[in-house]
Amino acid sequence: MFRTRTHSMASLVTACLCAILTCTTWADQAVLHMEIGDPTRKDKEVELRLDGITDTSTGDIITLRQLAERLADIGLLFVGETHTNLDFHDAQLKVIQELHRAGREVMIGLEMFPYPQQPLLDDWIDGLYTEQGFVELAEWYTYWGYRWEYYRDIFLFARDNDIRMYGINSPREVVKAVRKNDFKDLSPEDAKHFLHEVQPVTDDQRRMFKGFFEADDALHMNEEAMEGMLRAQTTWDATMGWNSLQALQDHGGEDAIMVVLIGSGHVTYGLGAERQTAPYYDGKIASVIPLEIMDDEDQPVKTVQASYANFVWGLPSPLDTVYPTLGISLMGKLGNQPTRLIQVGEGSVAERAGLIVGDVLLRINDQPIDSAATLRLIFAPTRWGDVLTALIERGGQEQELEIPIRRNTADQPGY
Repeated sequence: MFRTRTHSMASLVTACLCAILTCTTWADQAVLHMEIGDPTRKDKEVELRLDGITDTSTGDIITLRQLAERLADIGLLFVGETHTNLDFHDAQLKVIQELHRAGREVMIGLEMFPYPQQPLLDDWIDGLYTEQGFVELAEWYTYWGYRWEYYRDIFLFARDNDIRMYGINSPREVVKAVRKNDFKDLSPEDAKHFLHEVQPVTDDQRRMFKGFFEADDALHMNEEAMEGMLRAQTTWDATMGWNSLQALQDHGGEDAIMVVLIGSGHVTYGLGAERQTAPYYDGKIASVIPLEIMDDEDQPVKTVQASYANFVWGLPSPLDTVYPTLGISLMGKLGNQPTRLIQVGEGSVAERAGLIVGDVLLRINDQPIDSAATLRLIFAPTRWGDVLTALIERGGQEQELEIPIRRNTADQPGY
C-alpha cells in the first residue's frame, strides 16, 4: 500500500518554503524512541493503542473523561497536530469539548493565526462574520496553507459556545529573518516581535530536530543551514509559547486552561514551545499528541518513548488525506516568477498529471495564478475525482495540461 505524505518534513525543507518543523511525520520510527526529554520518563516506553489515550507517566490507557480529570490542575495544554490529518483535528476538538463539558474555562491558542490578526478572531467569536466572510477577511489561505475544512468544526464549536480564540504565531517573515541571521543581527523592526529572552538550543533538541531528516537520503544540509533552521524553530516555539501564556494570563480566570493547537513538532519531548514557556509560568503545562498507529512503511507503531508527550493518542493511518493536495511547491517571493515549481512531490497528483520542476503555473481553470496564496484559494473547493485544467509555461512555450485529482494506490499505479 502506498501512503502519500504530502507534508513530510523533508519535502518542506527541500521546497525552501517553510524550512521549519511544523508537523511530525516519519519514514521510520526512530524519532518515537529517543531517550531525550523529561528525565523521569525518557528511559521507558509506553503502549500506543488505537483510539486509546495513554498517560505516559503511568502507562494507563484512559478515556476522554479521565483525561479531563487528569488535566484538572493544568493551565497550559499543547495539543499537537499533523495539519492535513482530519482525525488529528477531531481529537483536538474532542479534548476541547470534554474540557468544556467538565466546566473548565477553555481558551484556544492557534498556530495558524499571527497575533496581529486578533481582532478578526474576536469578531468571529462575537458572530460578526459568516463563515465564508471570515475565511476571506482573515486571509486564511494567505497566512495558512492548509484547508479551512480541517479546522472548521473547531472554529464553529468555539463560536457557538463563546470560547475565545487567540492568534499566537509570529509574522512569518520574522521567523525567516531569524533563520538567515542570528538574534543579535535582527533589524529593530524584526526584533520588536520578541517579547522575552529565547532559551538556547539544547543537545536534546538538536538530536530530535536532526532525527526528522535523517531518513531522507536526498536531503543534504550543512551544519550552518541546520543551525539556522534551529534558530528559527526555537524562535517560533518561543513566540507561540509566550503569546499563549500572555493570552492566558491577560484574559483567563482562575480555572482557565489555554488549549494550544500547534504542529506536533513544536511539542514533541517537551523541547519546543513548552521548554520556552516554562521559565515564565508558575503553573503546570502538559501535552497531548495524537500518533498514527502505522508508520510510512506500513509497520505497526506499538510503543512510544514515555517522554514524547504527557499523553499520546493512537489514531488510524489514512490511505490519503481527506482533502486533496496538488503536491507542489512554488518559488514564491524568492524569485521573479513566483509560480515557478521548485518541487513536485513523488507520487503526487501533480507528478502523475505531468507537472515537473521548472514549470511556471499560469492559470487554473482559466483563473490566473500570481502567488501560492491565490493557488490555495482557487484549489480549496477541489475534491477527489475532480479534474482541473492548467495552463503552464515550459521551456518558454505555453501549454495546457489536464490534472485529474485522483488518489494514488499500489493497485492502480498512476491513479
